[in-house]
Amino acid sequence: MVELPVLGQSLSPSGPAASSGGCGRLPRWLKRNIPKGKTPLQTADLLRQLRLNTVCEEALCPNRMECFAERTATFMILGDICTRRCGFCAVKKGKPRPLDPDEPRRVAEAARRLGLAHVVITAVTRDDLPDGGAEHFCRTVAAVRELTGATVEVLPSDFGGNPAAVARLVDACPEVYNHNTETVPRLYRQVRGRKADYRWTLEMFRQIRRLNPRIKTKTGMMLGLGETIEELIEWLAELAAAGCQMLTLGQYLQPSPAHLRVARYVPPEEFEYLGELARRVGFQQVASGPFVRSSYHARQMIAGSSFADHTAVK
Repeated sequence: MVELPVLGQSLSPSGPAASSGGCGRLPRWLKRNIPKGKTPLQTADLLRQLRLNTVCEEALCPNRMECFAERTATFMILGDICTRRCGFCAVKKGKPRPLDPDEPRRVAEAARRLGLAHVVITAVTRDDLPDGGAEHFCRTVAAVRELTGATVEVLPSDFGGNPAAVARLVDACPEVYNHNTETVPRLYRQVRGRKADYRWTLEMFRQIRRLNPRIKTKTGMMLGLGETIEELIEWLAELAAAGCQMLTLGQYLQPSPAHLRVARYVPPEEFEYLGELARRVGFQQVASGPFVRSSYHARQMIAGSSFADHTAVK
C-alpha cells in the first residue's frame, strides 16, 4: 500500500456531476475559447491533401484546434478503423482495410511541411495483423527520420500481448515509447474491453526498459471514470516501479451518448494535487490537468520543460 496524505475530495463518483453521468452542464473549467485565425484550417487542409488520419480528429480531441493552430498533430497510422471496441473511444470500429504502403512516406512529408521538431505517431489497434502493425510503425519511424531531424514518439496498442512486436518497435529506437494505461485495473475490462490486460501493460514497460534503457517510457490515464484515489495512486506506483517514467493525467469526456458516462468532473486543483502525488511515487515528468491528453505538448515534456494546461477557464 502507498501511504497517502488526506485528500479533501474522493475521486469516486459523488455529487451532481456523477448523478448526471456527465451529461449535464459542463463545469466552468471545461469551457474554452476556440483559437482564431486561418492556421488551424491550413493544418487540417494539409492533412487532408496528404490523406492522413490524426487521433486529434478521429478521437474528437478537445485540443485539436489549439494544436492545429500551432501547426502540430498526432498522426494515426494503420488506417482509421479499430478492431477493439473500447467503451471510451470515438474512433471507428469494425473490419479494417489493408495497410497502405505509402502511408509512412506521407506522414514524413506532413512532418516536414509542418516543421515538426517532435513527431508523435499513434495508431488504431490492429488485432487482425500478426504483428499488430509493429513493422508498419517501424517503417513510419524510419521515413520520418529520413526526411526530418525530428525526435519521434510512438503510441501503439498493446500488440495483443505480443512481446516480439514490442521488441521490433523498440529496435526502431523511438525517443519515447508511449502506451496509454487509460484507467485503474478494476475498471480495465469495462473501459478497455476484454482483450486488455493490466499485467501485460506492466510487463510491456519492463520489457522496453530491459531492451533499451535509453528510450523514455510514458503512459496516459483518464480520470473521472469512477476510480478512487487509493486505486489510482497504487496503480501509478506499480507503473513507476515497472519502469514508466512519464505520465499524463486528463479528464475523460464522453464523446457520445453511446460511450461510457462520466462519473465525475475532477477540478483543476485536484489535478495539480494528483500530479504532485505522481511525482512522489516515482514519475520523472508529469502533466496533469483537465485538458491534458497523452500527446499534449509532447515536445515540451520530452525536453523536461514544464507547461500549464492553460486551456481551461479559471
